[in-house]
Amino acid sequence: MRGRTIRLRLTLLYAGAFFIAGAILVALMYFYLDRSLGRRHGVGAQILVREYLAKRNRPIVSEELYQALTAQAAKERRDTLEAMLVWSLVSLGAIGIAAGGLGWLLAGRALHPLQQITATARRVADRSLHERIALTGPDDEIKDLADTFDAMLERLDRAFDGQRRFVANASHELRTPLTINRTLIEVALDDPDAPESTRRLGATLLEVNHRHEQLIDGLLVLASSEERLIERSRVDLAEVVRRVVTVASDAAERAGIEIRTELTAAAVSGDPVLLERLAQNLVDNAIRHNVSEDGWIAIRSAGTKGQGRLVVENTGPVVPAFEVDGLFEPFRRLACGDRIAESDRAPNSRGSGLGLSIVRSVAHAHGGDVRAAARPEGGLIVILTLPS
Repeated sequence: MRGRTIRLRLTLLYAGAFFIAGAILVALMYFYLDRSLGRRHGVGAQILVREYLAKRNRPIVSEELYQALTAQAAKERRDTLEAMLVWSLVSLGAIGIAAGGLGWLLAGRALHPLQQITATARRVADRSLHERIALTGPDDEIKDLADTFDAMLERLDRAFDGQRRFVANASHELRTPLTINRTLIEVALDDPDAPESTRRLGATLLEVNHRHEQLIDGLLVLASSEERLIERSRVDLAEVVRRVVTVASDAAERAGIEIRTELTAAAVSGDPVLLERLAQNLVDNAIRHNVSEDGWIAIRSAGTKGQGRLVVENTGPVVPAFEVDGLFEPFRRLACGDRIAESDRAPNSRGSGLGLSIVRSVAHAHGGDVRAAARPEGGLIVILTLPS
């Protein structure tokens, strides 16, 4: 029964119960008919012999005739039982097949409310949490399940609305003081009479402020990409990557990283802004976590039947295989020192630890998938697939 649908399992249970009940009924009928015919033919044979001999004025000692009539009666009894058994089994099989078909129809009708619940759950998962099942009918177990599911959706909807409001309010409250701090520091650095120590301190504070702004921006993108998209448009991953590479080329050149591209059209359906942020995070992550000498990044895009594919491969420090999955968790970094992010050529490129987390959230929001593998020579291969 494992691996079969519940409708098929219910049908098999219905048919099995019918066959068992029918087999028990046939056995009882066979036993009763056997006992009844046994008594009737035993007494009837004796009466028949006596009447036959009395009519012919023969003595009642004809054992040969008595045995012949008794054998004939026993044969008729066996033939009757065999015929009854054969026809009962044939009828049981035919009616059992019909009962299986009827059970299939009844199981489908009984499971129709569950199918409605499943369809609603899929629509809610793909679109929004505002839809409800609102199942009508008698107050049975299935309606109780639907009402419980509606109550759960109501609580989830309120929770996500509260999260969105909190993120919006927090972004405003956090960005405002950071913007003020950046403005004050820039004004102080514009003072020509500012001493060198003050300028160095201001540059450090600007770097810290910039990192905090990046962190807040990454958290906002991560929070906003947790839900699936409602509105989509046609996006070419190759064009998105070209724009991202153009912007990142200066940082890659300063870090001594060569970017190699092999881009073919890969049309997908999604949000252009989120997809560009996804590609930007992949490229920035490949630049940041690389080697100090002779580093490179290889970016390939291709469109296959039903999906678009983006592959970003880079040199870098050796990544243990057991740490690869953890890189997609927020604020997870590798505990290794050979990184461009900490080198003299790119001193301000240390990330917030949200790059790959945002990539995974955006990919899941688009109904896609992202996975990574460690290169034996060092670095990563990140493979992104999105439905077209």
